[in-house]
Amino acid sequence: MYIESISYRLFVFIQTEETPNPETLKFMPGVTVMVSGTATYISGDGCENSQLAKKLLDTDGIRGVFFSNDFITLTKDADKSWELLKPAVLSIFLDHFTAGFPAVEGEGASKTVEGHAEDHDSDPVVQQIKELLETRVRPAVAQDGGDIIFHSIKDGVVYLEMHGACAGCPSSTATLKSGIENMLRYYLPEVLEVRSI
Repeated sequence: MYIESISYRLFVFIQTEETPNPETLKFMPGVTVMVSGTATYISGDGCENSQLAKKLLDTDGIRGVFFSNDFITLTKDADKSWELLKPAVLSIFLDHFTAGFPAVEGEGASKTVEGHAEDHDSDPVVQQIKELLETRVRPAVAQDGGDIIFHSIKDGVVYLEMHGACAGCPSSTATLKSGIENMLRYYLPEVLEVRSI
């Protein structure tokens, strides 16, 4: 008599996409990465609330990790090749997600990116800037594996935080000046300039 034993494992199919930043690659694991918010980890930074970020940053050549709702972007050292890094990274993703572990433990932790404008939230100009970024900018940059968060406004200068593929991207200056700055100035005459922090 022959009895076959089959163990079932969660199937995870991970897609990758190039981004405008040649050092950053976008990974889409086909599962929810974060329920809300985003999180950024850089090499040498604490990863207390994310074992996945710790494993990825322990991989020689990976220097940045960005988690969003349904994708992860990784930034590598300039002297490393994605062809050599991808197998190790994909193995980490498969082990982590097939085990059912979350990307970030307790998503309200301090690494979650929320912006720093709490003291200006009642300002109508800040509210309009945040709404324009949320509805017109963030969806577009998310397609390229990044995120842009409002930080503050001072003397007509809007300061934005660049995350994921946007951080260090060669075309980010053009995106800020030609795209975001022109749009904000069109809708809000109070805005004179946009800068990255």
